[in-house]
Amino acid sequence: VYCESDCNWKTGGNRATAKKLIERYFQQLTEGCGNTSCTNEFCASFQGFQPLDKNAAAAKALDLFKANAKLCDYYPSIKLRADNVEMGNKMSTEDFSGTLKVDHEFYVRSVQAVFKISVCFGVSDIHYLTEHTVCSILTSCEEKGDYSALVRVVGRIFSNSDALMKSFRKDEFDTTKNLDSVKPAEQQSGEDSSAASLPDPALNGGLDSCEVAVDLDSVRRVYDKLLSIDQVEAALVNALIFLTPNVELDLEYLDVYETNPDYLNIFLIVMENSNLHSPEYLEVALPQFCKAMSKLPVSALARLSKLWSKYSLPRLRRMMETFQQLITFTVVSNEYDSDNLVNDDETVVAATKCLKVVFYASILGGDVDMEHNDEDEEDSDSDELTLHELLGEERLYKKGPRVDPLEKELGVRTVDSIRPLIPFEDFINESLNDVIEMDKDFTFFKVDAETKFSFQSCPFILSAITKNQGLYYDNRISMYSERRLTALYSMVQGQQPNPYLKLKVRRDHIIDDALVRLEMISMENPSDLKKQLFVEFEGEQGVDEGGVSKEFFQLVLEEIFNPDIGMFTYDDNTKLFWFNSSSLENEAQYTLIGIVLGLAIYNNCILDVHFPMVVYRKLMGKKGTFLDLSDSHPVLYQSLKELLEYTGNVEEDMMLTFQISHTDLFGNPILYDLKEQGDQIAVTKANRQEFVDLYADYILNTSVETQFKAFKKGFLMVTSESPMKYLFRPEEVELLICGSRKLDFEALERTTDYDGGYTKDTQVIKDFWETIHSFSDEQKRLFLQFTTGTDRAPVGGLGKLKMIIAKNGSDTDRLPTSHTCFNALLLPEYSSKEKLRERLLKAITYAEGFGML
Repeated sequence: VYCESDCNWKTGGNRATAKKLIERYFQQLTEGCGNTSCTNEFCASFQGFQPLDKNAAAAKALDLFKANAKLCDYYPSIKLRADNVEMGNKMSTEDFSGTLKVDHEFYVRSVQAVFKISVCFGVSDIHYLTEHTVCSILTSCEEKGDYSALVRVVGRIFSNSDALMKSFRKDEFDTTKNLDSVKPAEQQSGEDSSAASLPDPALNGGLDSCEVAVDLDSVRRVYDKLLSIDQVEAALVNALIFLTPNVELDLEYLDVYETNPDYLNIFLIVMENSNLHSPEYLEVALPQFCKAMSKLPVSALARLSKLWSKYSLPRLRRMMETFQQLITFTVVSNEYDSDNLVNDDETVVAATKCLKVVFYASILGGDVDMEHNDEDEEDSDSDELTLHELLGEERLYKKGPRVDPLEKELGVRTVDSIRPLIPFEDFINESLNDVIEMDKDFTFFKVDAETKFSFQSCPFILSAITKNQGLYYDNRISMYSERRLTALYSMVQGQQPNPYLKLKVRRDHIIDDALVRLEMISMENPSDLKKQLFVEFEGEQGVDEGGVSKEFFQLVLEEIFNPDIGMFTYDDNTKLFWFNSSSLENEAQYTLIGIVLGLAIYNNCILDVHFPMVVYRKLMGKKGTFLDLSDSHPVLYQSLKELLEYTGNVEEDMMLTFQISHTDLFGNPILYDLKEQGDQIAVTKANRQEFVDLYADYILNTSVETQFKAFKKGFLMVTSESPMKYLFRPEEVELLICGSRKLDFEALERTTDYDGGYTKDTQVIKDFWETIHSFSDEQKRLFLQFTTGTDRAPVGGLGKLKMIIAKNGSDTDRLPTSHTCFNALLLPEYSSKEKLRERLLKAITYAEGFGML
């Protein structure tokens, strides 16, 4: 029995019994039960029954079977002639019965059985569809008030891969011949059915990857007409259910796309159906279609992506929403845990793979910069065996996949996107992110990528919070790996093991101490940078459980970004730093700041860094361009933009040449020729774009090449083997390093835990939160700095920060104290709200240094 409430088959018998029941319904609708007094309205013997043609009866039989409708007690025996059962597909149901593993398989096979029945009884001999054919049949059906002929034709063509592939061609001709085949079966006897044959496929040769033989406008007009008719809509759903298993098998075992690229027409035509997201498709038809589409070879998926990139934004967004809705519908309809992973859900996995095609189409269709790449110097692979390989662990510690196969085929990367058609945020599926077990997913990503699907291979669907969890696991495993190797080397060499990256520094010489130590490590054993950081301030007793490292990072940054040192320039308007092209500091200083940024990510620390976005784009392998000047050098950007938009005589009015000037650290002018003998080349309307591009390249790339290369070198010393570049976009890397600038203390209050006798209803806790909410923004940042070691929110906001407020004795004059390692505030039970405010302000204003309580 098919239960409509939960869409699950409850099989009391075997599949043969189900097929027999459908055939009984069919016989009842066409021949009746023989009882002249029959009261069953679904029986041909009922007095008021309206006769049905064979195909309409076949479709109705399936509906009755699903509804468990009444069957008459008396019915004639059913004998279908085997010689009339002719399938239009290459494989019968029996051929793939042992291969497919799909939900509602029982339902699928029942639909296929109905199509077998309908083929037996005189379906019109149409081999493919054209817009003219459909319109003619539709007109005839509207005149008769009976759409059974249209349902029959649509069901037959849309359920047959060969017929659908040949339909709606741009090169169709002599459509009247195809229409001639829409005659009743009895009028076709003796006529040559070859009149409906397709034009020579050779006419379609020479199509490039962005051309198809399908007339998409024609397909859209046909869908507009068909989807307004309920009977036809049902036929399309059932046809797709019947079509997709055979398509999946063709792609998986017969390599049909390689032999006939027009096989892609099937997917183009089906995806033009604007109702794919409706409930009728979500249960069975769309999941099966996604599984079939995911079997397409990479070259076909790339071609689809290029084709869809030419679509209008509404059409592309509809496709994106269709796949997203299927993922969400499937996730919320099931329960997942560590034993039943969402990674094993074939529907979610297939829909995610299909969504990837739309994702890259959105990138290709938007503003994209596939040039201006700053390629990293990859280390050549050594022939020597590493210790991990000797221990048989090379799979666990191998580098993450750097290039997605579809990305490689298309020749475009996420970082190349300037502005996609659909915002990146719209591809994130929050329902999916809530059920992913990131520890398991990370294992699939690093170890079992060939046999298990990892959602980190489709990072566009993951939120920054989820991806940060994956990066955390990668970092921790690297730390444990280096710790084990250190222990092993120490045993062999008889030395004391050193499992941490230990830095002992003096507060008043923090740069010198850190620079000397890190420079020695980077030269002698760079792999030590992959160890867990452990900082000790000379003369202080604090034990680093995370909080001391946070203050170390803060002090280093305050020193390095001090304008008096001259390593970076500061823009008072944008509040951002940029590399000083005329700095007197050596490259090692810039390498240090790069190492510090890498260590912060590696050790999960938030830094108070203020760089323009172009810095993170350059770290991800792109060069700075004119558009990047908008946030790094907004005044210069506006001037150059006005030059490009100027409508007057550029040469006479502007009097510019390809020689530019800027000032050095001491205010002295420096001249630079953008081209050889630039002072002799005037800027004109014809070459002003070249001037702007060269100017931007000089400011963002050439002038700071030495400083940035050293900076990037230090950053890659720590992150070179990390999957960060594969998982994160530049704006997400900034979020990793700097945290969120938005401070939601309401969210922090909701997630705070209490200890030592305090609860959220304790009076001093109520006074505390009222005091915090009354603070100015600067005071709130001081409090956050005092309690957590940083004044930024982590990835995901303050709601992701687990703060603990513990009771630290009764009323006293002592100040509140904190354990920044554990985000813990030790708060005495002050007698009044005024005293609490005064003590707390003094604590957060004058806090510096670590001591043992």
